Amino acid sequence: MPLSTSRRLALLTSASLALLAGCGNASDTADGKGAPARVTVVASTDVYGDIARRIGGDRVDVTSIISDPDQDPHSYEADPQNQLALSKAKVVIENGGGYDDFVDHMLKGGHNDSAEVINAVRVSGKTAPEGGELNEHVWYDFPTVAKLADRISAALAKADPDHAAAFGKNAGAFKAKLAPLEEKEARIKKAHGGEGIAITEPVPLYMTEASGLVNRTPPAFSEAIEEGDDVSPRILQESLALFSGKKVKALVYNQQTSGPQTEKAEAAAKAAGIPVVPVTETLPKGESYLGWMTANVDALAGALAE
Repeated sequence: MPLSTSRRLALLTSASLALLAGCGNASDTADGKGAPARVTVVASTDVYGDIARRIGGDRVDVTSIISDPDQDPHSYEADPQNQLALSKAKVVIENGGGYDDFVDHMLKGGHNDSAEVINAVRVSGKTAPEGGELNEHVWYDFPTVAKLADRISAALAKADPDHAAAFGKNAGAFKAKLAPLEEKEARIKKAHGGEGIAITEPVPLYMTEASGLVNRTPPAFSEAIEEGDDVSPRILQESLALFSGKKVKALVYNQQTSGPQTEKAEAAAKAAGIPVVPVTETLPKGESYLGWMTANVDALAGALAE
């Protein structure tokens, strides 16, 4: 970051307090007809924002901090508008696991101690494997997303008890639509379990592992790409040899963090006739979570069928 974390947070807080001085908190009031205000929800990305809308319906007012499909969430720098939204939130949904630490920093600096904070990684119960690192991309894990739906429903019911039944019903309907995705993964596992794939980053691993696929990418390659570091020439050659040697059936490619080295991997896969399955970390424009994940699983199945 160009500024130190403490200095940037100080600037954010100062700017936000100036904005707050001229704004009433409409989320705490009723509208002109006497109807209770909607529950204000802030999500770190539009992935969680969309899930909150599906569960909250017309009883929530959702702000997603990161909603640009071309934005790399790992390098996102929050601004005073984000701070202002968080200062008014009744429910905050973050990924956790080090993915979106800016949310916690801004909550501490924005003096909002009353918000119900939902941390998706904590909801998942997932931890780092022994000697390894936690894969924080838990929204690609459908059992976790089902748990998250229940957790969001409970938080909304706490903020708006009169509509608790509706939130619970919506969460149930959402979870029912996750079941076909798990069934698709099970079919992939039955047909292709044990087959190898390559990745550019760990983003899709929960989905590929649930589909019975084995990641053959050298860990140093995907770790370097995720951290924005250069891949050593030796590791790069090992990774490219997966394609020239036909050791994998597909390359699952994170489009949001492409660069010269990932582009070499993509070119090598295509040259070897190995399908490339693009994935992203946030929603494609105009897409919902369920539609997006359905397309991801279908694309993986189609690539393996080739």
